Amino acid sequence: MNLLELNDAAINAMASRTNTDEHKWEAVLRRDRSFDGQFVFGVATTGIYCRPSCPSRRPRREHVSFFKATEEARRAGLRACLRCKPDRPSALPEPLEKARLLLESSGDEALTLQTLAERTRLSAFHLQREFKRYFGVSPKQYQMAFRMKNFKSAVRKSPTVTEAMFDAGFASSRSFYEKANDTLGMTPTAYREGGAKEVLHWAVFATRLGRLAIAASRHGVCTLEFVDAENVAEGLLRKEYPRATLVRDQAALEPAIGAVRSLLERGTPLENLPLDLRGTAFQLAVWNYLRKIPAGETRSYTDVARGIRRPSAVRAVARACATNRLAVVVPCHRVVRSGEELAGYKWGVERKKRLLAAESRG
Repeated sequence: MNLLELNDAAINAMASRTNTDEHKWEAVLRRDRSFDGQFVFGVATTGIYCRPSCPSRRPRREHVSFFKATEEARRAGLRACLRCKPDRPSALPEPLEKARLLLESSGDEALTLQTLAERTRLSAFHLQREFKRYFGVSPKQYQMAFRMKNFKSAVRKSPTVTEAMFDAGFASSRSFYEKANDTLGMTPTAYREGGAKEVLHWAVFATRLGRLAIAASRHGVCTLEFVDAENVAEGLLRKEYPRATLVRDQAALEPAIGAVRSLLERGTPLENLPLDLRGTAFQLAVWNYLRKIPAGETRSYTDVARGIRRPSAVRAVARACATNRLAVVVPCHRVVRSGEELAGYKWGVERKKRLLAAESRG
């Protein structure tokens, strides 16, 4: 039986049953695809690890071990099965793949959750629950993010914002403008014009870890990046908003600068610093998760992927960390490779090491 067909009680019961190795073994014997991504099993006699649904012949129980993630199996000296390819993302369940395609191809059709459920032959409750588990957002949020992505691509080429809006699949200006400012960080017209009517205040200030470039819109801090030279800061902003008005004004940014310095020097939490996070729905899910990692602790990319309920999106999580524009504030330095390896920090591994060391000291 697939997870998508289970009611709440059955789902909860299944979750509790998989806490033991023997219940995991039962799932392996059934070749149950619903458990793919939750664990892998290793076989001592062959030296390989597999998905629970692997079609290969089942080994004897005494030769089998279970691992939460593929990284753990590799550290145990096992290699990936060539048949089930456990390192590759699990195939999306057919009803969810159908729902995704319907959302992306709906044009300006208003697809309600109930309509989507009927077309995928799922209950509305389970469609909502499983879609969010796999994608990290609800079907409605996914469709909105998809349309906004299309708008951002179309608006630079279309003669008007309205034409780009309809090309992207928005049926009315009301539904579009309700979300546009929050997603783009500015009005749609300003975005189309390269931020021509947006004013960004920026500055560069020194910290014990090097210079930080900071910029803020009327919504909050939108850039905080370590830079080697002051002229790099303006270039970073010009890349995304080539026609925005950039005003160098350290005095206006002093409250934000003081908060960041206090964070770096004394570990003072950033409770009231307004932020202007600009990204896709997936990026925002990753960045918001990172902000919840306590100082002094780390998570692996796999941990983050699981934390946002996208266990197969490990590489996408790494890309979201790499595109983070708010150093320290969105603490991507707290994400490490499996085994606590510190490689892969956007602003330098040595800086990442110093940040983690300072946080671990409290």
